[in-house]
Amino acid sequence: MVFVIDPQNAGISGNMFVGALVDMGANPEDVKYIMEKVAAPFGGAKVSFDKINKSGIESTFCNVSIIDKDNENNHHIHFPDFISKIDSLMNEDIDYLTEDMIEMAKSVFKRIAIAESSVHGKSLETVHFHEVGAADAVADVFGTIFAYFDLGLNEEKVVGLPISVGGGTVKSAHGIIPIPSPATLEIFKCDEESKGIARYKGGPVDSELATPTGSALYMELCDEFLEFAPMMSPSKIAYGSGSKNFDFPNVLRIIKSKEENKKHKISVIETNIDHMSSEDLGFLFDILLIEGASDVSMVPIVMKKNRPGHLIKIISKPKLVDHLVNILFKETGTLGIRVSEYTHRGIAERQFVPLEINVGGHVYTINFKVATIGDDIISHRPEYEDIRRISVEQDIPLIEIRDVANTMIRDFLENIDD
Repeated sequence: MVFVIDPQNAGISGNMFVGALVDMGANPEDVKYIMEKVAAPFGGAKVSFDKINKSGIESTFCNVSIIDKDNENNHHIHFPDFISKIDSLMNEDIDYLTEDMIEMAKSVFKRIAIAESSVHGKSLETVHFHEVGAADAVADVFGTIFAYFDLGLNEEKVVGLPISVGGGTVKSAHGIIPIPSPATLEIFKCDEESKGIARYKGGPVDSELATPTGSALYMELCDEFLEFAPMMSPSKIAYGSGSKNFDFPNVLRIIKSKEENKKHKISVIETNIDHMSSEDLGFLFDILLIEGASDVSMVPIVMKKNRPGHLIKIISKPKLVDHLVNILFKETGTLGIRVSEYTHRGIAERQFVPLEINVGGHVYTINFKVATIGDDIISHRPEYEDIRRISVEQDIPLIEIRDVANTMIRDFLENIDD
């Protein structure tokens, strides 16, 4: 299952996020309860959900109004004090609120605090929360996170599409600032290589569409950022509306879908070698796999001056690229290495199915790798080491063991279908 957060049309905010998740099916009464409970120490908030039509699209609007706007915790609270109050919520005996939700909320607010401290040149200990420290932001963040868990998104893949941020200027606690705000821009920075690059685009109106709270939630909750939606089959579409009215639907869209073809981000590392012996290449092959390479291949090639050589190609997780490149330099002495970063690899869903087989009076367990795309099985193979072990122990040709194993897995899968 995959959930796509689509803010391409009208941006993203905290209450739009909550509204969209309630529209997706999160329990509105429980979400309202959580939001009002967590907002109490910050001045309190009144929450309601309404179905409204935004330029022809039926959507859910989450209305959050602050009860005590003059509460000392509502604005200008230092980040460490703010986090202490968030931690203390665990002692308030709030139904449904879990430690995981609190930790995720702290991560969201830390993103905002880091952005504010970077913009204003202050440390995390001295930075103030201004608009984002208010009771409505606390309610929005916890409402979104609770709904996220309530719908089980924590166990599914969440993809974020590019955000429309609006344009022009807006009045803030620091005066007139451009859109997107400096803090929002900082929040969009992502050092989590596995997620990819968070993209945004200006417009389509002279107004703020992406708030710091909504942007921080987006950065925290999404597992991957894509320029376009992945291949999928939508099963449900939800809309959370914003408070502003434009000549287009001011809604955040969330799409629930069965993902048809998974994509993983990988990096490809390559170099050409013409000076290493076969023993050295064999050693290098083993070292690269031990150190985390996903796959290694060595292809015979003809290099300049008609020298025979090898193309060494390594498939790597993005976070291991620097480590594997350093190993390649050290072990080969090569003067140049090519790296193709963030290449998308389509993969089939894989699972291992163990089955027992009786050979020569002995019972062995063979693990089968079964690959699927959607509901279709595209391949099923016994693990080589399992059938090799049986072949050696029983002195039976490997091909015969494989034939028996393939018959077993076919019968097993056909009985499942029946």
